[in-house]
Amino acid sequence: MLDVDPTLPTALIDFPDHAGARRRLAFHQPRQWLVAHDPSQVPALLDAAHQAARGGDWCVGWVAYEAAPGLDAHLPVKALPPDTPYAVWAVFDQAQAQAWPEDGTPCTATPGWQAGAWQSSLDDARLHQQVEQIRELIRDGEVYQINLTATLKGTFEADAADGPHLTQALHSYFRALQRSQPQGYGLMLDNRAAARQPGAVLSVSPELFFDWDGEQLMARPMKGTAPRSADPAQDAQGAEHLRTSPKERAENLMIVDLLRNDLSRVAQVGSVAVPTLFDVQALPTVWQMTSTVTARTRPGVHLSEVFAALFPCGSVTGAPKRQAMHHIARMETGPRGVYCGASGVMAPGGRVTLNVPIRTVAVHTPPPPAPWTLRCGIGSGITLDATPEGEALEWQAKQAFLRRADRPFQLLESLRLQDGAVARIEAHLARLARSAQHFGFAWNDRIEAACLQALQTIAQAHPTGVFKLRLLLDARGCPLAEASPLPSPPDGPRPVVLATTALPRADRDEFIRHKTTQRQAYAPFAPPAGVFDTLLHNECGELTEFTIGNVALKLDGQWFTPPLHCGLLPGVMRESLLAEGRLRERVLLVGDVPRAEGLALLNSVRGWVDVVLAA
Repeated sequence: MLDVDPTLPTALIDFPDHAGARRRLAFHQPRQWLVAHDPSQVPALLDAAHQAARGGDWCVGWVAYEAAPGLDAHLPVKALPPDTPYAVWAVFDQAQAQAWPEDGTPCTATPGWQAGAWQSSLDDARLHQQVEQIRELIRDGEVYQINLTATLKGTFEADAADGPHLTQALHSYFRALQRSQPQGYGLMLDNRAAARQPGAVLSVSPELFFDWDGEQLMARPMKGTAPRSADPAQDAQGAEHLRTSPKERAENLMIVDLLRNDLSRVAQVGSVAVPTLFDVQALPTVWQMTSTVTARTRPGVHLSEVFAALFPCGSVTGAPKRQAMHHIARMETGPRGVYCGASGVMAPGGRVTLNVPIRTVAVHTPPPPAPWTLRCGIGSGITLDATPEGEALEWQAKQAFLRRADRPFQLLESLRLQDGAVARIEAHLARLARSAQHFGFAWNDRIEAACLQALQTIAQAHPTGVFKLRLLLDARGCPLAEASPLPSPPDGPRPVVLATTALPRADRDEFIRHKTTQRQAYAPFAPPAGVFDTLLHNECGELTEFTIGNVALKLDGQWFTPPLHCGLLPGVMRESLLAEGRLRERVLLVGDVPRAEGLALLNSVRGWVDVVLAA
């Protein structure tokens, strides 16, 4: 018997509906599983699921990229491993409205878990080689574009290894992925009870494959990417570059033309249209360019025929589709699976809404004691203007949603409590609110009041003395306050050392810009015994901060601190001193330290701490 938690839903969806509102639904205990173990079974399965939906059921499921030959025998793919399903759909009698964290999830304990240790099937040298091979194919007139992908493989571990706790951890991981990639087409299907190769699909893809109400058909391909920046001016510049880039627009237009042709195969004559072209959409880690293609389908068209016309989506193949897929099958080292296939929901009445699962984790869950493993695909469209270096940077940006969701973390504020009074409490709560918004944590007036109450309660319990307060906030908006005595500082400046290697760039690690319990970036810089802290710098040789506070340097009689774009935490004490005029912002270099007239560490708990480089 499958060892799962029966109180948790088998499937969850978080989709925008046709009116723009969010449809958040949970599904328990499917009445039927529809599973295809061969591509030839997929068309009949899709039509059976669609028939059930037209009859009043809900259907949630997915189709693997490798199902393509079952829909069009001329589309080449690699075969899936034995016993791996090509499509899985669950049929449910009913759906339940699902409460999300911001709706007030109870603050109860949840099992701990950790995902990650991602390893790519494509190293930098192989990526460089394949990009050049594709550019050569384009120059030879073989293709216009090929979507090249690689598989990331990782692991999943939970604190408790029993089935129900693993199921709870799986749901928690899906929520973390949703917060990392919000506002897309979120879908979780735990199909361990259905398939010979047990597993689950967790998709938070931002890309719509198609929406079809039986008459109106809409596709919204996503092609064209630019990384986000922590600096608002640079971020806006990145969006504008994507919007106006001839390369990105050409890449998008190729796929729009391909989709127009695909839709015409099932469309009424003259009904194919492109209502929007080159829209730029803001996602947490990247800007994406989308366009919209619509058509009215011919009367009597079946869902399997719509799939046969459109599948796989041209944005994940390239153009021309058949020739691009031929080279994908030849060049890529393994099958894609659900990645680049389709996943979504069929609602009662028959409306079909599917995403292209491009931000999607497939979970393989063998019987214990074997560990759970994860697969996630990353890729991009390669055109003649592509460079290996540029594609590598794009792939790094697209992987950021995984890094953000690797393990549960809490937002953290460290405050000074002295004789029952909490210092700078308003500024700390304001910073906490900004981080909650950034990471998609629950935040509203009720949660802010609960944080304030937690701090006041612990302050009342410590009416005398000096303490360090830690205010923790989890993703559901549940606060926890802790206090620990703060020892008196020793006389004289504290010794510090200068880091021998650079801190990762803040635009590649958002946990540098926000105070959280996720502090892996700082682990390599732990100070040696007898040293107070380590002074950090970025790869340009610019000072950033200490591991536990901001830095101030006195030059020519004036105290300076680095601007935020150098890559550092916006400290509350730093902000206060800047507002008072005691500090000014200036780019500080490692070479400025030896000639400085003073050096200080700043944080809200200890205040201003004079420090000196250790001999």
